Amino acid sequence: MNRARSAGLDRRKFLQRLAAAGLLAVPGAGVLSSCATSGGGPSTAAQGDVSAENPLGVAADAALDVVIFNGGYGEEYAKFHQELYKKRYPEAEVTHTATTQIAQEMQPRFVAGNPPDVLDDSGAQKIEYATLVSEGQLADLGTLLDAPSWDDPNVKVRDTLLPGVIEQGTFGDQFLILNYVYETYAIWYSEPLFEQRGWAVPTTWDEMMSLCEQIKAAGVAPFAYGGTNAADYVLDLNLGAAIKQGGIDVVRKIDNLEPGSWTQDTVLAATQGLEEMVAKGYFMPGSEGLKHTEAQTAWTEGQAAFYVSGSWLENEMKGIAPPDFGMAMAPVPTLDAGAAMPFTALRTQPAEAFLVPARAANVNGGMEYLRLMLSKEGAGRFAELTASVPGVRGATDGIQKTPALESLSAGLDAAGDDVFNWQFRTWYSPYSQLLKTELGNLLAGRSGADAFLAAMQAETDRLAADANVTKYSR
Repeated sequence: MNRARSAGLDRRKFLQRLAAAGLLAVPGAGVLSSCATSGGGPSTAAQGDVSAENPLGVAADAALDVVIFNGGYGEEYAKFHQELYKKRYPEAEVTHTATTQIAQEMQPRFVAGNPPDVLDDSGAQKIEYATLVSEGQLADLGTLLDAPSWDDPNVKVRDTLLPGVIEQGTFGDQFLILNYVYETYAIWYSEPLFEQRGWAVPTTWDEMMSLCEQIKAAGVAPFAYGGTNAADYVLDLNLGAAIKQGGIDVVRKIDNLEPGSWTQDTVLAATQGLEEMVAKGYFMPGSEGLKHTEAQTAWTEGQAAFYVSGSWLENEMKGIAPPDFGMAMAPVPTLDAGAAMPFTALRTQPAEAFLVPARAANVNGGMEYLRLMLSKEGAGRFAELTASVPGVRGATDGIQKTPALESLSAGLDAAGDDVFNWQFRTWYSPYSQLLKTELGNLLAGRSGADAFLAAMQAETDRLAADANVTKYSR
């Protein structure tokens, strides 16, 4: 990978990019026309002595400002991590903020040059990573990777991470984002319901279509989705099937912005299958007008049989799903039995982006906070509290598992090395809103597979031709 280094932290350009991404809400244009300022590298205000016990040189009495996205994983795990930090650094004042409005609340702080020391930049209202990266707003976390792990001074942090975590957070030659959760994307269902109805989890697209017909005949919608903010969740169904059918090269071409990448045979076939599902009424009526949590609630009430989502789902539905719901995951079906990857293959996308801003007052403390998050105690507690797998080796060993986490762990074991992901949404921010819009149109029946793929390819071609867009490759 290669990228041009940012020439500096240009305030005006950063504001303009936030505004273009729809992340800057201002009463007028005056803010955009204010004087631009630029800055240098990370702040060195908070520095401690480097030692075996303090490999990152944390200033023991420096305050630490942590901002958490209060979404599917909640904030209890973050409170636990902050307690661990306080135990190690009792003189430090730790400030904890949990919010869902990341961009609205944090972008003014980036612009003013006083961002938090740790930011969980996640959720629908996140600041797009490509914007932060291109403007040099993030500290290089390479020092963290090469530091000794919290638990064993003879093992570097990088060697405790699961496959893909470093790749997912690397832009050019810098590791800038720690995607903490080893998110797994799948089709979720109620195991007791399926046992009661005699429904079998489908392994191929034909089996899925046949099962959808049975489910619909039983008076249940086969699938639900949240159309107002999460129609793009369904991308895992068609693009996942396409990748499993054709192999990893299918997604490499998409990530690398290649001509015709969205009209590859398997992508076309899988998206036509999605169009057929819409035509046959296999998505719950009214889904287009629902938020994802509303669609999920309807699913847990038995109004739909399947829901496409990530591994945060059980924790997000805690207290809403019935105690005996028995949430379980199934891999996305392959298009047919001749797929390049087995049915058990899964998309495992390291996600939940934790970053340390370059202008944070306590950069070293921010990296130390990430180091303790990756400890056995920190990662294990996260798994227990969220029923999710962090990107740390052995994090779920020996902990009590919920039904969904048990199913997820078994699914990951069955997948083994047959895992895949995609990078285009991380590298190129325009895709995020485009997918929500175009998948929303497809799922509502306003457009078909050809129109959806044409829109995706047009954006791919536009990005590939734009000399001002920093390109990445895999």
